Amino acid sequence: MIFTIKNDKFTAKVDTLGAQIISLEDAQGRELLWTGDPAYWREHAPVLFPIVGALRDNRVKIKDVWFEMTRHGFAKHKEFDLVRRGEGDIFLRLQDDGDTKKAYPFSFALTVEYALTEEGYATAFTVENTGKEPLPFAIGGHPGFNLPLEDGAEFEDYVLRFEQEESQQCPTVRMDTGLLDYETPGFALEGREIPLRHNLFYRDALVFSGLNSHKAAIVNKKTGKGIEMDFAGFPMLGVWSAQNDGPYVCLEPWTGCATLTTEGDEFTGKKGIITLSPGEKTERRFTVRVM
Repeated sequence: MIFTIKNDKFTAKVDTLGAQIISLEDAQGRELLWTGDPAYWREHAPVLFPIVGALRDNRVKIKDVWFEMTRHGFAKHKEFDLVRRGEGDIFLRLQDDGDTKKAYPFSFALTVEYALTEEGYATAFTVENTGKEPLPFAIGGHPGFNLPLEDGAEFEDYVLRFEQEESQQCPTVRMDTGLLDYETPGFALEGREIPLRHNLFYRDALVFSGLNSHKAAIVNKKTGKGIEMDFAGFPMLGVWSAQNDGPYVCLEPWTGCATLTTEGDEFTGKKGIITLSPGEKTERRFTVRVM
């Protein structure tokens, strides 16, 4: 089911399938969120849980038992329950069931909140351990934004701009497996800006870890307009677009990532895994500001 929330600046639509925000329009009717054109990428802003990225051979070992899970986990394929909807916000929840336990043998509750603001919207993920054993997981967002955002602009008019000076060597994404290879250097970032061009994404996402910045923006250098994300609380950021020159860019705050080529297949040994004790819960939040 699709619900609409709005304030005096924005109108958003949220699908209970995957708890995915699928539209964000400003007061002028301009669509800011990626439209989901299947010619490029059929999703809009999937919720990534309980893994981010790919597993080696789509499987992982949990307590000496092998489980299968496809890239980015199962939450994006599950129907969430409506907890509460206000005029400008909505809360949706997913709890474990027999289907999830075939891939992930844990008890949990995942709540996704979307709240419109005067400048854009906020997303909050709350994960609760409802079981009697430790709960390991990773979680992330994956919102895509239309590019260009302005009439008459081109994709190449935009830059990815960080709030701080950065020096980063991205890992290479193995195209055959989706695994991250930190031993083979990928894109190198020096400074604050990356000029956007489609061929940046011909070898999948740019993956950043431990940035100095807590904010990143997609900005038109000619006009100063764009989208800014505050991802404080997430140690990693993925930046991605379709390999067939997709007219959008995703800003993806992550707590974890795809399996590393140097890692084994134990779930708890994966980079960035968070573990909650029984009864414990945690929240991760990011915000989007329209500039």
